Amino acid sequence: MAQNMGWGPYGAPGGGWGAPPPPPPQPGVVPLRPLTVGDLLGGAMAAIGRYKGAVFGIPLVVFGVYSLVLGVTLVLAVSGLGDAIPAFVDAVDDADRSGPPDWEVFQPFVVAFVSVLAVASVGYLLAVSLVQAAMLAVLQNAVLGRPATFGQVWREALPRVPALIGTTLLTGLIAMVPTVLAVIAFTVTLAGASMAAADGEGGGAVGAVFVLGLLGALLTAVPAVWLYVKFILAPAAVVFEKQGPVAALRRSSQLVRGRWWPVFGISVLAAVMAGVIAGVVQQVLGMFGMIPMMSAASDLGADPELSDVLSVLSVYLVIVLVAQLVGYLIQTTFPPLVNGLLYVDQRIRKENLAAALAETAGTPAPPAY
Repeated sequence: MAQNMGWGPYGAPGGGWGAPPPPPPQPGVVPLRPLTVGDLLGGAMAAIGRYKGAVFGIPLVVFGVYSLVLGVTLVLAVSGLGDAIPAFVDAVDDADRSGPPDWEVFQPFVVAFVSVLAVASVGYLLAVSLVQAAMLAVLQNAVLGRPATFGQVWREALPRVPALIGTTLLTGLIAMVPTVLAVIAFTVTLAGASMAAADGEGGGAVGAVFVLGLLGALLTAVPAVWLYVKFILAPAAVVFEKQGPVAALRRSSQLVRGRWWPVFGISVLAAVMAGVIAGVVQQVLGMFGMIPMMSAASDLGADPELSDVLSVLSVYLVIVLVAQLVGYLIQTTFPPLVNGLLYVDQRIRKENLAAALAETAGTPAPPAY
């Protein structure tokens, strides 16, 4: 750096040898230099604090609607089983005399379960993608120190949701490939060992195959995790660079290359922190929810009506849904913000993004890293 600043070190007025370089510019929640673990976690927390209206408001709306839809679906599913429940109980009582119940007895329960599962799965994927897009839109402004209102973040996030859904599905499918191949291999091997054992030639082949299957499951977890981390920055590429799903996966792979272990460790740390906090909150709310339910259940009597039972369960269901909502808020805000900052960090390290961010923010240019 002497060729740029004379004999003195970078940023030292008058060329003094011992003067420290100036601190990097920080227009937003993180300094424009390679980020430490403290910068990443602290920056995510700072973004939550500065933009709490959008950070909490959008997930509350999205997951509030999702929980309401899921709750209505559950109530409708349980209500639709009104006539099927007595029939199922009678069929189970008669099972010892007339054999297992017919399919018609189980069909309403299967239909109700599949319906609830479909609504829950599709709704959750849509809700998580929308919240993730919103958190990354918040982060775009947070890094530059710009304001971000609820409406602004919503408008920036909504167009990126389809690409985020595609990215999430592609990442999951790619990460599942090693597991699917292992399951196929295990199934074929198990079938061969079973046939050999049936012919009296297998001996302990079946038990050995189960042990191999367990080892195979552990081994396939390694490439599955490797692939997942390889593509973990793809959502940020979707929002920040307006990339499509395939291009975002390639971009994430490029940024993570050579930095897999730091990205893995920090992303896991953020997920564990959010999971522990969400779990504690949900457990506490769940225990408090048991108190009114047990009190109401004691008044039902020995032979309660189905409507009374559903009424008691509905109280507990509402409390559980509230606890679930709080868990969603924690787990879908903090980790995406940390992963978004990881994306920024990798680009600062590999592409000198700090200079471009400083120019956009109107602050002095930092040194090249």
